[in-house]
Amino acid sequence: MRFKRITNLLSAAAQPHFSGFCRRTGAAALFFLAMSACLIWGSAPDVQAEEAKDEVVVTMPPSSEPSSGFDPAYGWGAGEHVHEPLIQSTLVRTTKDLGIENDLATEYGCSEDGLTWTVKIRDDVKFTDGEPLTASDVAFTYNNCRDVSSVNDFTMLKEAVAVDDTTVEFHMNEPYSIWPYTMAVVGIVPEHAYDENYGQNPIGSGRYIMKQWDKGQQIIFEANPDYYGEAPKMKKVTVLLMEEDAALAAAMSGQVDVAHTAASYSDMEISGYSLFSVESVDNRGFNLPAVEPEEIDGVTYGNAFMADVNVRRAINLAIDRDEMIQNVLNGHGSAAYSICDKMPWYNDEAVTEYDLDAAKQLMDEAGWVEGEDGIREKDGVKAAFTLMFSSGDSVRQALAEDTANQLKELGIEVTTEGVGWDTAYTRAQSDALVWGWGAHTPMELYNIYHTLDDGFAEYSPYTNETVDSYMDQALQATSLEESYELWKKAQWDGTTGITQEGDIPWIWLCNVDHLYFVRDGLKVADQKIHPHGHGWSIVNNVDEWEWE
Repeated sequence: MRFKRITNLLSAAAQPHFSGFCRRTGAAALFFLAMSACLIWGSAPDVQAEEAKDEVVVTMPPSSEPSSGFDPAYGWGAGEHVHEPLIQSTLVRTTKDLGIENDLATEYGCSEDGLTWTVKIRDDVKFTDGEPLTASDVAFTYNNCRDVSSVNDFTMLKEAVAVDDTTVEFHMNEPYSIWPYTMAVVGIVPEHAYDENYGQNPIGSGRYIMKQWDKGQQIIFEANPDYYGEAPKMKKVTVLLMEEDAALAAAMSGQVDVAHTAASYSDMEISGYSLFSVESVDNRGFNLPAVEPEEIDGVTYGNAFMADVNVRRAINLAIDRDEMIQNVLNGHGSAAYSICDKMPWYNDEAVTEYDLDAAKQLMDEAGWVEGEDGIREKDGVKAAFTLMFSSGDSVRQALAEDTANQLKELGIEVTTEGVGWDTAYTRAQSDALVWGWGAHTPMELYNIYHTLDDGFAEYSPYTNETVDSYMDQALQATSLEESYELWKKAQWDGTTGITQEGDIPWIWLCNVDHLYFVRDGLKVADQKIHPHGHGWSIVNNVDEWEWE
């Protein structure tokens, strides 16, 4: 009952009126909430001391709650915030260095033409209702995702076929070398127990069973006693859905074991807790519409100022990323130079050192002359652009403002503007927008830079046939390792690409460390580099956590 009561109180605290109060009054408001909780339940309770040493309570932002339930077809596991699905098993999974290892699979391979993937699976796995998991369930899961998924692209899959109880074949419409990264996040569902309500009461074969879901408040998982792998050390995992203010207050009052937090709170000291930082590829950057403007169906694509490659290169050189990370992230981040920093397919030729003098020289050579007000001009046109950020996102706003301040030193006037996502995607075709990306798959690179049928990349107008060719070849490669080299060439091959000496159509600023306050005595297992999204990734290996 205690957790239900504290959840109700703190979820109320996360409502907009309280969040605004916290922003205005800061730590004092948090302290007041924490002390109020203590008065209700007695002096600051050490909850963990009263519990078994095989339970853990973790907070996550409300946006982590799967809106369509725990159904892989609608984004659970393989959605925007990629993570292991916990409830369901996957065919393979990613290792700490983003390699691939078997889970349900005992072996897998691809035909020479890249059109057939064959996977052999274990014969000793059961769903939590007691029914065996067979290749038929695997085929059903993938065919269902192909037919109904509203979140992920399965157009490369022609059909999944169960050859026998332990063999499944994936017949592809086209070669797709990075298929193992898809297999690592798609949880297998039971064909016999699947319907439109599956996501609300999921049956799986994974490490945990979802026992309770109080929407908007909490999700409780218990260890699957019949799990085929090593038994989870944590037998119960409670996820409380809270905004950062409420999560911090919950830690201050001793009600949680792991509380997600932001860089702005990282200097706070909470008795009985320490700050835990996880490296990420959760990057922030902004697009530069890299073509001359033209109107298509009432939408403007391109930007005359940003169409000049020397302007784009100068902007990239003029960003002091280390200074930005200190100012905006309180030091909790790393410089970003691409959308795939630290990944196996990352080309370190993307690294660019801050050099304001070189940036100014590029602008001079491009004919942009500094005016009396310090802002450069060319042919009567000001060196200026609008940099948008999503309204309500304080970090993206701060990054936009810091960018504006830094580029003023280069003689570029940047106007920042908060916008809603209802208009941001369209406006980003002609103006810059601060984005957040980062995933455990090279398709993130493809989705950002590859040309679509309309002649431009999806999120910002850009096209390069050579870059497209490398990425197409990467998907047709016969192995992941071979594909990595082609993804790297798409970034820079010595002549062209998307990095500084190439087209540089995006400017990458930083990778945001994911921060948590962790109760003393809890050993959180080593984490993989986190993808975009401050949510489920932290519990990818919660079964390995332990109390000391």
